[in-house]
Amino acid sequence: MISKSCKYGIRAVAFTASRAGDKRKLNVGQIAKHIHAPQAFTAKILQSLARHKIITSLKGPYGGFYMEKYQLELPLLNIVHAIDGLQVFNDCGLGLAQCSEKRPCPLHNDYKVVRDRMLKMFNEITVKDLAQNIKRGTAFVNNL
Repeated sequence: MISKSCKYGIRAVAFTASRAGDKRKLNVGQIAKHIHAPQAFTAKILQSLARHKIITSLKGPYGGFYMEKYQLELPLLNIVHAIDGLQVFNDCGLGLAQCSEKRPCPLHNDYKVVRDRMLKMFNEITVKDLAQNIKRGTAFVNNL
C-alpha cells in the first residue's frame, strides 16, 4: 500500500525522533546506516521530509537532521502525505482506474476496510509514539 520510499521515510523519522533528546544532529550516513537504506536514497527522502517540515535540517559543519518538539507530535499521516500523497488511501486494490462504489473491483469492499483502517492508524500514531517504543527497546527500525 505505501511505497518503499515511504517506509524508509517513516523509519528515518522514527530513528531521528528516538534521538531527539540527545541534543545532537544526525547526518545522512548515520541515518541510512541505522535504517539499512541506501545513503543517496535516504538523502532524497530526508530532503523531502525537511521541505514538508516533518524533520529539521541544518546545513554546515555543525549541521544535520534533528527533530523539534512540535515535530514529535505529528501523525505518521504527514510522512505518508509528504512522500506518497494521500491518494494511496483511495487507490484500487487491483490498480484499476475506474474502481468505485458504483463499479467496484472484486476486492473493493474488503480492500476499502483495510485502507480505512490504515488511514486511521497513520492519523492516530504520532512520531513520538514510534520514538518512545524505540527508546524502550520494544520496537526497532533496522534488520539486526
